[in-house]
Amino acid sequence: MEKIHILIADDMEAHRRRLERIINSVDNLFLVASAKSGYEAVAFAAIKKPDIVLMDIEMESQMAGIKAASEIHKILPDTKIIMLTVHQDNNIVFAAFQTGIVDYLIKSALKEEIIEAIYSAANNQSPIRPIIAQKIRQEFARIKKSEDQLTHFFKIVANLTQSELEVLKLLCSGLKRKDIAEIRAVEVETIKKQISSLLKKFDKSNTKEIITEVNELKLFELIGEIS
Repeated sequence: MEKIHILIADDMEAHRRRLERIINSVDNLFLVASAKSGYEAVAFAAIKKPDIVLMDIEMESQMAGIKAASEIHKILPDTKIIMLTVHQDNNIVFAAFQTGIVDYLIKSALKEEIIEAIYSAANNQSPIRPIIAQKIRQEFARIKKSEDQLTHFFKIVANLTQSELEVLKLLCSGLKRKDIAEIRAVEVETIKKQISSLLKKFDKSNTKEIITEVNELKLFELIGEIS
């Protein structure tokens, strides 16, 4: 069988040695270099041009492996990168896959699983592992929930009167009821009634909750852009 050239990148010697033993135990797997940092990984990859990189995430910095993977793909787009890490955080997993990695294994994975992952990557057959599939489903569910919340929010905004919208804008700019009443040239009681209506429509218990949501979604910046 044709040799598969492999680069290891891990800042912990024990992990590097384990991976080296695994690679050296298989006839057609060939270790081209062993890097201790993301910087070394990119440099060794550029020189050795490996088929596969087994990359740790946290080395000289928390996301060093992810940054290194991104750089390697820029110079060697055909090189397959497998992340071997202790991290299972959703944000880190998705950040890793956004760099173009093909697989994501936990460092405690069995020798056989690591070898299988190398062969699968070399043959462009890397699987979507159950842990990754679960995280993808969770991310889609989160996005769907966020979209539903956004739709609900703008339905409420669409049902505000022009006066309520103006009062809401002034509230979000940090003004008090009395100041808003002076600007609007109305009684404070009128402003209180409009705020009460806003609380009811947004189904919130206080104006701070509405202001936080409106400012997070940058509603009035958006209105300013389209008006």
